[in-house]
Formats: sequence, structure tokens, C-alpha cells
Amino acid sequence: MSYLNKNIFLKGILQSLPLIILFVAVLNEFDANYFGIPFLSFNFVYILIFFWTLKQIDYFGYGFIFFAGIINDVVTGTPLGLSSISYMLICIATSYIRSITLRPNITKDWLFFLLTISCVNSIYYIILSYFFSINIDYRFLLTNNLATFLIFFLFYFIFDIYYKKIFRKSDV
Repeated sequence: MSYLNKNIFLKGILQSLPLIILFVAVLNEFDANYFGIPFLSFNFVYILIFFWTLKQIDYFGYGFIFFAGIINDVVTGTPLGLSSISYMLICIATSYIRSITLRPNITKDWLFFLLTISCVNSIYYIILSYFFSINIDYRFLLTNNLATFLIFFLFYFIFDIYYKKIFRKSDV
């Protein structure tokens, strides 16, 4: 780890890796169903934004998240700015939980994540339904929320290990 502290360029790249993954995920439309199982998909971008804005917002700024939402709208063909609004609502929720939490706990974060994505997806689909007259498949909405909620636990551990290795402040 001392080699990482001496090599500032490598450390900068490793600290920017979550942001790079965010842009790859929105360009790739990662919430699509790659497994071929009907109605099973998860929204990786929501997991990524929730975790990194909760833990380390310094390297994962709101402007980048807003711009990633614009890119996602262009790639998916949804109305421009709708994904950015969803991503900013997640940022608002994580900002709130970060300010009221004294001791971070994965169980509380996980349950708050379920509440957050349920509200954000509901707002997203209500806007699509009422303002843009797009039909909603509620089974897809429910299974997407459930799959994203369950997979969050796995990615939380992966991101937490990465966070502890790269962003810890004790190696000065």
C-alpha cells in the first residue's frame, strides 16, 4: 500500500475508477436484462450512485452524476433529464442518510436503499406514464426493484472492500 501512496497518478486512477464505471454503465445500459430470464434485471447505476455518494462523494461529484443521467437518457431514448432527476433524487436521499447516521450499518443502508429506489422508480414511472403516455409494466417495476435490492448486498461488500483499500486515510 505504500507503493500506492508514492505513485500519485496510479492512486488518482484508482480513486476515479468508480466514476469511470458509472459512465461505462450508463453507456452500456447495464440495467437491461443480460441473463435472458423474463422480468429479471437490476439497475446497477442506482447501486453505484447510492454507495459512492454515501461513502465518498468527494471523488463522485453531483455534476458527473447529472451528466451521466443525460448520457443515459440519450442512450435509452427516454426524455432528456429524466434519469438525471432520478439520480439526483438518489443523491438527495444519500445526503440525508449520511447527515443523520452516526454509525454506518449495512442493514440500515440496505433498507434505506430499498425505500430510496422504490420512491425513485415510482416517480420515474409516474412521470413516464402521465406526462409522456408510456405504458408501464408493473411486474417489471416490482422485479427490477427486488432484484436491485437483493444484488445491492453483494455489490456493497465488493465496493466496501475497494473503498477500504483505496480511500482509507491511515496510510500517510
